[in-house]
Formats: sequence, C-alpha cells, structure tokens
Amino acid sequence: MPRQTDSNSDLELLECIKVKRPRRYRVLMHNDDYTTMDFVILMLRLYFDKGPAEAEQIMWDVHRKGVGVCGVYTKEIAETRISLVHYHAREMQYPLKCSMEPIGEEE
Repeated sequence: MPRQTDSNSDLELLECIKVKRPRRYRVLMHNDDYTTMDFVILMLRLYFDKGPAEAEQIMWDVHRKGVGVCGVYTKEIAETRISLVHYHAREMQYPLKCSMEPIGEEE
C-alpha cells in the first residue's frame, strides 16, 4: 500500500534542504612565444563562444599581460574546454596552455 504523505511536512523538509551552487572556475589562457594570435582567436571563438571583438581583446590580454580570462564555468565545463584547446593546439603543434583557478571561497 502506498505511503500517505503529509504535504506540509514534505514542504517543511524541502525548505530545510539547502542547494549548494557549484563552485565556479576562471579559465585562463597563457602566452607563449610560438602560438599565433590568429590561433588564439580561433580557440576563443570556437571553444569559449567569444565574438570577434571580444576574442581579439582577450588575445591582446594574453599577448601583452601574459594571461587572458576566457570565461567562468563550473569545474567540469572548464576542464572540458581546457582539454579541447590543449588537444587542438597539440594537433597544430602549438604549446598553447590554459589553466583554471577557483573563484572565491568554497562554502
């Protein structure tokens, strides 16, 4: 026989459960002396959904500052995008490197 539930007690239980937002990570692209600027822009457009102007601005940050922020994502998405960039770069024999860093404190 199905268990009868008290909808008020179920609602109270749901109110007590706190859903934790997933930790966010900043994906960084690092400068090197071999990867072309055009390839950096291609990676930003292809794997980080950047438009032409934004991709160019990030590319200049990478070139001038040594690092550029590609975006902010959950851990799994950040890892996947980094892996795609690394794979594509190795296929083209570029040493392009991306990394990720957590944003804020973990609760």
